[in-house]
Amino acid sequence: MQFHLYLPQMRLSMERLVATAQAAEAAGFEGMAGMDHLAPPLAESQPMFEAMVTNAWLAARTERLKLSSLVLCDAMRHPTVLAREAVTLDHASGGRFELGLGWGSYEPDFTTFGIAPGTPAERVRRMRETLQVLKGLWSGAPVDFEGEYFRLHGAVQTPKPLDRIPVVIGGSGPKTLALVREFADWWNVDVRHLDKLETGAFEDLRAKAGDARVSVQHMIAYLPEGSDREALTEAIRQRFAAMNPIIGTGAELADYFAGLAERGFERIYAWFCDFARPETLAAFGADVIAPLSR
Repeated sequence: MQFHLYLPQMRLSMERLVATAQAAEAAGFEGMAGMDHLAPPLAESQPMFEAMVTNAWLAARTERLKLSSLVLCDAMRHPTVLAREAVTLDHASGGRFELGLGWGSYEPDFTTFGIAPGTPAERVRRMRETLQVLKGLWSGAPVDFEGEYFRLHGAVQTPKPLDRIPVVIGGSGPKTLALVREFADWWNVDVRHLDKLETGAFEDLRAKAGDARVSVQHMIAYLPEGSDREALTEAIRQRFAAMNPIIGTGAELADYFAGLAERGFERIYAWFCDFARPETLAAFGADVIAPLSR
């Protein structure tokens, strides 16, 4: 089981982001991922940094962490620019960059800022073309492409990736799963699908994801030993009810994630209710990550 820290880069200084990334690395996390929006969802007046630049900054100040976004919105970047950005981060980080990509489901990014295409169906078609263009440009060979959204004629980009830039795609609709089957190294599952584990419905979705490895983003409330469990649990459920957090001590969380590992999940994007305080990361590393990595 791999653990990556998920930490939206909003309401945080660059100094705090770097300190958190370094604390996560020391605690045994394998990676760290942020978000990608033009304004923070449901908190539009709050400060937020851009995703790819933040990844570059964190890559320069860590040694082992894989850096990514969960997930970049395809419609915000031309694929030839994204291809160049991804390869640059790949080389700058020594192969530690992963490309998380989605077609964009947060409507205000499109309606408020005038991003096109506007409909979900258009966005899915555009993302397919993006993935085709990325695959072509990363080969280093000349690319000729005639699509609905993009046209390339004899396009070449060098250098190529150091090895292979992993692609993470999130979503569970039929058209998205078709993209996962064809292009993804990782399929990131919406946490709301975890309630389907006992019904067999999840296995049906898993079969449609092809050979992609499975990850899930999960909000976590780590309860320190000796804490007021009842009071903390009530406060967490009131504030984060919509995110369905898993609440428990280190031992309880280790048991829970071991169960997900048995069901085929290989990576957890851990989103902490306390915004990843260093002491929480250290305790989680000792109580959860270490036992599950043995």
